[in-house]
Amino acid sequence: MAGTKEIKTHIESVGETRKITNAMYLIASTKLRRARQELDQTRPYFEALRGEIRRIFRTAYNVDSRFFYPIGSDEPLKGTYGCLLITADKGLAGAYNQNAIRMAQQLLERHPDTKLFVVGEYGRRFFDQRKIPIEHSFLYTAQNPTMARAREISTLLLDGFDRGELKEIYVIYTDMESAMSAQARSTRLLPFQRTHFAGAPAGEGAMTERFEFYPDVGTVLNSVMRSYVTGFIYSALIDSFCCEQNARMTAMDNADRNAGKLLGELSLQYNRVRQAAITQEITEISAGARAQRQKKGR
Repeated sequence: MAGTKEIKTHIESVGETRKITNAMYLIASTKLRRARQELDQTRPYFEALRGEIRRIFRTAYNVDSRFFYPIGSDEPLKGTYGCLLITADKGLAGAYNQNAIRMAQQLLERHPDTKLFVVGEYGRRFFDQRKIPIEHSFLYTAQNPTMARAREISTLLLDGFDRGELKEIYVIYTDMESAMSAQARSTRLLPFQRTHFAGAPAGEGAMTERFEFYPDVGTVLNSVMRSYVTGFIYSALIDSFCCEQNARMTAMDNADRNAGKLLGELSLQYNRVRQAAITQEITEISAGARAQRQKKGR
């Protein structure tokens, strides 16, 4: 059985660990709040882009664009796929990284001819350790998603798509459905389905006026779609970052609760061992005094 010194050392160690988990919880909560603010500030712009794409299709639904499947077709295309995987730079976030990586592995199993584009040090290390080739690894941190980085990613992916090197492009990220729920998602980014933009823009009702496009509707649609792809990737980066911080907050909160429970058990054990030691000392002193009295009596 451990002595009081060992138990006291254990209590101090758990207390120091608890300070670290509390600090990580507070840092994650601050980052989460800031990321949500950035997402809320940029969301209206890309919602407006989505509305304009809907307008185009309501005016000229049969417009031809390389960003969309042909009308009436939804068959998977043959050729090389691209997969943008968004992970964190480190662990300590529950199953956040593992869920996204598992979906990427499933895509590789279904379609082995897939090129990986990875954001986040955790994903890079995972595939490097297993000798799975990565087409391009974005070396900047996943901790600070910005529009400039989203443009860099979208430019690289769109270049491969325009040259015909990538027939379909998927984005695997973690979607924050609510404050208590997050889900890893595999979304086909390109080509889009026309039904994805079906319907009238929100709040506009039935609009019947026609629009004029310069130089033509196809050029306008392709230009808008490039901005929309950038916005989608930026939203995925922010969503994943929010989910990472939320998962880390949950993990650190659970660690703090477990540390508190362990400290209670250790304190109880320490008091029992200390009480036993005091009782043993009192017993030994009493026995010694009794022996001395008996010796004097003889």
